[in-house]
Amino acid sequence: MKTPWILAAALFSAGALAQGIPVRIGVIGPFTGGSADVGTTMLNGIRMAVDEINAVGGYLGRPLELDIKDDFADPEKGLAAAKELVADKVVATIGVCDNGVGMKVVDVFQQAKVPLLIPCATGTPLTTKFPPAQSFIFRTSARDAIQASFIVDDILKRGWNRVAVFADTTDYGDAGLHDTTQALAQQGVKPVYVARVASSAKDVTAQLAEARAANANVILSYAVGPEAATIANGRKIMGWKVPQVGAWPLSFPNYIDGAYGGAEGSLMAQTFIAEPSNERRAAFLSTYARKFSMSRIRVPVAAAQAYDATYLLTYALLGIRNGDLSGPTVKNALENIHRIYYGVVATYEKPFSPEDKEAISQNMLVVGLVRNSSVTFAHPEDARRNLFVQRKK
Repeated sequence: MKTPWILAAALFSAGALAQGIPVRIGVIGPFTGGSADVGTTMLNGIRMAVDEINAVGGYLGRPLELDIKDDFADPEKGLAAAKELVADKVVATIGVCDNGVGMKVVDVFQQAKVPLLIPCATGTPLTTKFPPAQSFIFRTSARDAIQASFIVDDILKRGWNRVAVFADTTDYGDAGLHDTTQALAQQGVKPVYVARVASSAKDVTAQLAEARAANANVILSYAVGPEAATIANGRKIMGWKVPQVGAWPLSFPNYIDGAYGGAEGSLMAQTFIAEPSNERRAAFLSTYARKFSMSRIRVPVAAAQAYDATYLLTYALLGIRNGDLSGPTVKNALENIHRIYYGVVATYEKPFSPEDKEAISQNMLVVGLVRNSSVTFAHPEDARRNLFVQRKK
């Protein structure tokens, strides 16, 4: 994928200096273990963007250099990794896929006044923990509050109003359960059944039987991939053909592959569907396939959101003309990006401000559908709408 011409023009018009000291950017994510699919795909998106940016001069002739830390999806290891990145004096960090890790590391970056751009983790509390004007925490993924509201709107339009909510017992499940029940309440709907699914649970058929006895006509799951797959497998074993819907983890390989066919027909909120629905996305997909020698992106949303986050950070840095890359200066630059970035997920015009650290708004979401073990558009109108990349509302 060619670097956007506007970025190249900005770099060269600045009179790129002779190659200088690298600009260190931290990356933190789960590159080992059960969440590695998400973390590695995120990292690939970041690397792809950095290679393109460095090819046209980096930051005023200084190459971007990644300082990569594996958090293993473990909050304590993530905490240690975040402290290492701060000690390494990175100008900003891109990362966090696990909400439990996120709730640990946001304190580190906030206290150190080092911006953190989150392209994967969606827990609503991550960007509400600190007052917006003082917050150094930014995000290019769709927070669960808008995902929950979006998917609730969709299922109620389909007439599925007897909702059984299954949430795992992680920080992700806690926050998702809160957002889901709140979204339902705003529509005047109360779940007919609520279940908490233990991490690594292998059998939830007893809870599913209770949900069926409550006459649920849809399961709204807020669980990471393996636990969501356990729910799908239980439905399949029971022969209960109720639909399963949820947030973006229902697009993960460990859900789709782990459910052994039970995931077919599942619906989920997505910011990006890996189909060449417009020129930008077609170029992104073909470049990713060539660069990483794979025909299928394991977690397309993670790659696309991380790619866009890297460019947004670079656009912010290019607004700093005096070379002052201190944390508060970079924060201010992120809040005042003046150039429009024509990204893969969205067209970003003033994505952040002192009052708003979320780049994604609900109008950017589409409903994804698992079909033949891949994710496609659930609604023809979403596919048509995606011919044009959405802007924030």
